[in-house]
Amino acid sequence: MACPKSIRNIGIIAHIDAGKTTLSERILFYARKIHRMGEVHDGAATMDYMPEEQERGITITSACITCDWNDTNINLVDTPGHVDFTIEVERCLRVLDGAVGVFCAVAGVEPQSETVWRQSERFEIPKLAFINKIDRTGANFEAVLESMRARLMANPVPLAVPLGQGEDFRAVLDLLSGMKLVFDPADQGQTITKTPFTPEEEKIAAPWREQLLEKLAEADDVFLEKWLEGSQTDADIKDALRRATLGRRLSPVYCGSALRNTGVQPLLDGICAFLPSPADARPALGELEGGRSEVIADDPAADPVALVFKIIMENGRKLSFIRLYAGTIREGQSLKNSSAGQIDRVGRISRLLADRREKLDEVCAGDIAAVIGLRNAKTGQTYCAPNRNVRLEAIDSWPPVITIALEPRNADEGKILDDALARYLEEDPTLRASTDEDTGMRMLSGMGELHLDVIMERMGREYGISPRKGQPQVVMRETILGEG
Repeated sequence: MACPKSIRNIGIIAHIDAGKTTLSERILFYARKIHRMGEVHDGAATMDYMPEEQERGITITSACITCDWNDTNINLVDTPGHVDFTIEVERCLRVLDGAVGVFCAVAGVEPQSETVWRQSERFEIPKLAFINKIDRTGANFEAVLESMRARLMANPVPLAVPLGQGEDFRAVLDLLSGMKLVFDPADQGQTITKTPFTPEEEKIAAPWREQLLEKLAEADDVFLEKWLEGSQTDADIKDALRRATLGRRLSPVYCGSALRNTGVQPLLDGICAFLPSPADARPALGELEGGRSEVIADDPAADPVALVFKIIMENGRKLSFIRLYAGTIREGQSLKNSSAGQIDRVGRISRLLADRREKLDEVCAGDIAAVIGLRNAKTGQTYCAPNRNVRLEAIDSWPPVITIALEPRNADEGKILDDALARYLEEDPTLRASTDEDTGMRMLSGMGELHLDVIMERMGREYGISPRKGQPQVVMRETILGEG
């Protein structure tokens, strides 16, 4: 059982096509969680396990997987980049402690990059940045940093800079160790050759390192004193970086090319060194009866308190994804759904491995797991010990923006359609379904055309039905424009 200090609950967030899933695949490969890297363009990525994701080459549903790096247990969540699935990012960020923002070195900060970065700011999540695709023609490392400052109001501080860009990209310069890192393509970047900077490389790295120390001095008063005295050590720099990152006063930046297996291991080191464990993260606040608040301490020996942040229906059984904020949960234990006032019994507990599961005997405070047996669970609800009545802040619900009418082809298909809609509504809090009283048609509302297209494809694949579909209609909203 991992203790809270050795856990990192991390999300990969970015605009669509920035390289989130490709980066996640490399992280799993170098952490020895998978033995062969699958590519998004081949439909073989571990994290994109739904057929609809493999066909489109995009992430539709967030996938969570656990891996180990440097004696640290990393719960890694790969989130969607498409705007239709923003709520997937929202409900994952609600239970994560840190995030890695991925940016394309050519496109820089894109619209959905801004959205997810601001979502993470709302939850006060410390972040690292990874500037990907440095090997592509038109890559501009400095322009991406400037774009982060201007559009995200961020304070990016590079810890690694590229040696060459575009077709000239050949290595990564590590500003902390003063080493040039060359990743061997012969073994998919597993072997890293480290050599001290040459005079030419030192000339490139020196201004960046000076900027790093200056930014660190501005962000951390303890380091400022040592820097003014000229007595700072490498350990002082790392300690100050951790304090400033946890305080969200700066965001360390790494760079590389995930597709070319370059620059990923330094990012993994940064996740372990600079992003918070559950013990470092902002403590969760629970609401007690009478409107009083209580800080939920991440103590494995306390009464359990958990938040359900996602639900999947598997073979008629409800699989609840939970983040445990306090206590320890074991198989067979009774828990109270404090949001609904009902008691459920914990069945099987599993470690998340994308679409696979690894059985666990127990899960402790700070960890993320999947639980079977919480029959009354809904997204955003709190489970706690039967003798307690505490509720965590619920996950925001987003109103749908587009509606389609569905008409079954016969009575039998109508019954199957209702079963399918009931399941999808259970899994996805952004879907709405109703019946039009005049026409008798089922009305399905969602966050966009792609969102509804994916639901229709899933109906055909999972239930073998293809109801007739009406033209999409945008949900109209009225706004008061003036006094009357």
